[in-house]
Amino acid sequence: MIKTVYIEDMDHLYELLNEQEFRSDLKRNRNLFVYRGQPDASFKLTTSLARNCKDKQKVLEPCMLRNFTKYAVLEEPSIENSVWRQMIFGQHHGLPTRLLDWSFSPLIALHFSVTENDMEDMEKRDSCVWRTDIHELHDLLPDKYKEISAKYNTTVFSVDMLTEACESLDMYDKDMGSSSMLMIEPPSVDVRIVNQYSFFSVIPTDMHDIEGFLDVHTEKTVRYIIKKEIRWQIRDMLDHQNVSERIVYPGLDGLSRWLGRHYYVR
Repeated sequence: MIKTVYIEDMDHLYELLNEQEFRSDLKRNRNLFVYRGQPDASFKLTTSLARNCKDKQKVLEPCMLRNFTKYAVLEEPSIENSVWRQMIFGQHHGLPTRLLDWSFSPLIALHFSVTENDMEDMEKRDSCVWRTDIHELHDLLPDKYKEISAKYNTTVFSVDMLTEACESLDMYDKDMGSSSMLMIEPPSVDVRIVNQYSFFSVIPTDMHDIEGFLDVHTEKTVRYIIKKEIRWQIRDMLDHQNVSERIVYPGLDGLSRWLGRHYYVR
């Protein structure tokens, strides 16, 4: 079931930022929630592949990955023999893929929720942050995937673990159907992935309604609606906490984005 929580002032933001439960076995505050920020609360959870290729994604996805790899292998030779590395490296560089990106950090998700390409839109619409629980998603996996994760004592897959479990896109789609999806931690191909504390959910082709899946199969998924009246206040708070384009996109591109917004005149 998806729970909806409205964040109408900074006090309500506390619930989102302080969700870690105390674990008596560790005597630490820990959870396995992951977060995804979206600048428009009306946006559906959907992959860039589905938006780009619509009902032709199953046919066109292998073509895109093959052609991407043909050129990208010069920059990253490791992708040639792994469709999952091709997909992650492609996603990182803007290729439409079946991956849906999440972050372990609610602050990073908030950054994407209160950042617009056109800053005039900040006060025109509510935004949102999605939260889901990796444990719940893991419990839905087919047995062979659970066995591999138990072997490595983790609930989050690496590229090598996924390759061990599944050798092709068709096999993954057959294994998952429309009732499960796997969470993968990408290799640290550059600092941006590290700084964003990135994770990806690998969406099977038959899962046409991601939100419907989460609503039926999970209990801890939350959709936080950020009211448009406080988006600027949250944006300024994040800047004060050093969560900005300068950190999220290390390098001159991120620096330029940050400076442009920092000196934006409302």
